[in-house]
Amino acid sequence: MKRIITISREFGAAGSTIGMKVAERLGYEYYDKAVILRAARDSYIDVPTFQKMDERVPGHLGLAQTLFDFYNRPLNDALFQAQKKVVRSYGDKGSCVIVGRNAGDILREYDGSLHVFITAQMYWRVQNLKSLMPEESEARIMDRIRDVDKMRRKYCSYYTNTEFGQASYYDLCLSASRLGVEKCVDLICQLAMED
Repeated sequence: MKRIITISREFGAAGSTIGMKVAERLGYEYYDKAVILRAARDSYIDVPTFQKMDERVPGHLGLAQTLFDFYNRPLNDALFQAQKKVVRSYGDKGSCVIVGRNAGDILREYDGSLHVFITAQMYWRVQNLKSLMPEESEARIMDRIRDVDKMRRKYCSYYTNTEFGQASYYDLCLSASRLGVEKCVDLICQLAMED
C-alpha cells in the first residue's frame, strides 16, 4: 500500500478536490497550502510575506536586478527550504496526501509513495474555476490559469530541476476533464492500495 500520495496539478484541474477526496477515502491526512503556513511559522517569517512569495522564483543576478530582488533571493530560498523540511516531516509520518509544494520531487526517494499529475482541457478548467468564482469573467479566469501555470513551471524548474507536468517525473498522469473527478479518485485509490 502507498502511504504517501503527492499530487501536482494544473491550475483549475481539480487537483485539490481530487486530493481531498483521496485522503478522505483512504483515511489519510491531507496537506496543501497549510504547508506554507506551518513553514512560515516554523521559520519565523511573517505569513503575508510568505504567501506573497509562494511559488515565486527569486530575481536573477544581472544588470537589471534591483536591490529588492537581491535581498529577496535569500528569502525565496529560505521559503523553499522551510517548505521542503515540512513536506519531508509529513512524508516521514506517512499516510498522507500532499497537493502541490513540489512534494513529488521532494519525496521522490521515499518508498511507498505514489506521485500523480492532474491535467484538464482549458475549457474544463475555466468552467471548473467559474463555478468556484462566479463573479470572475471567463477571460480573467483564463489569464489567471496561464499566469499560475507559468509560475508553477518556473518554480518547479528552478527548485527541482524538473519539468512541471512532464509525465516522466510522475507515476501517474490523469486528465480530470476526460475521466472526471470521481474516476480520478477511484484510480488513485486503487493504485495506492496495491502492494
